[in-house]
Amino acid sequence: MDLSICIPTLNARDFLRECLSSIERHQPRISYEIIVVDNGSKDGTVEMLTQDHPEIHLICNESNLGFSRPTNQALHVAQGEFFLILNPDTHLDQDAITPQVEFLREHPDVGISIPKVLNGDGSFQRQSRRGEAKPVEVFGYFFKLGRLFPRNQALNGYLQAWLPEDEIAEVKAVSGSCMFLRRSTWEQVGDFDEQFFAYQEDSDYCLRARQKGWKVMYVPISQITHFGGEGGSKTQNTRSIFEWHRSYFRYYRKHFAREHFFLFNWFYYAAMAFKLAISVARAWVSKLFG
Repeated sequence: MDLSICIPTLNARDFLRECLSSIERHQPRISYEIIVVDNGSKDGTVEMLTQDHPEIHLICNESNLGFSRPTNQALHVAQGEFFLILNPDTHLDQDAITPQVEFLREHPDVGISIPKVLNGDGSFQRQSRRGEAKPVEVFGYFFKLGRLFPRNQALNGYLQAWLPEDEIAEVKAVSGSCMFLRRSTWEQVGDFDEQFFAYQEDSDYCLRARQKGWKVMYVPISQITHFGGEGGSKTQNTRSIFEWHRSYFRYYRKHFAREHFFLFNWFYYAAMAFKLAISVARAWVSKLFG
């Protein structure tokens, strides 16, 4: 088996149906299997898969286990030489899969890759390739300081803004929405860290892979559309906001806190808590008056 396509999903039946149909329409020129891990969907996802796609390896969880744990469940039963971790709200307009596998075969030092990822409107999804999310990068991104200082790579580091959209480049991290992973990399690096319920698990994994000597590459020789925010994160919006902030706190504490003076860490944790409060308040206002 060349490739195992691993799709964790929650309440994204219609997007998942179209995702699977697009894979069928643009058949990869390699052998592959599809593994779907459902997180207790209530929208008929399991029924749709059972009726329309009996060939798919389906794993059913009784409740929402996030992203990292279902991904690990899929990886542990996967048979492929390579893995594709794919969001259900993605769509193929071409065979975006075969070129990535061929690239990985031709570059044995690359452990992780991602194709060019587009938003639903056809624009480039800038967050699909990114830096390490260190504090200076985060401040540059959220306070838009990178726009004020476009030549400062530190402030623009989160989105790697200086990289051309259509050139292959080594990056620090890629999005888990469409992450190609070499089996031998997984065997060396291990599972996704399940302390990250959802979010930051991709950045954490890429960092750990680079620490083991693997390259992480942006490879725009093929492209895919990722609508983003559909399914789980859209149906559980407040929890999604909380989990994003909690995951970033854990990611920072795991990888970067020891690099900084404890007073800065206290300040940074307070800033995270303040941003969480603002984000939740905005979500509730939008829900009440939107």
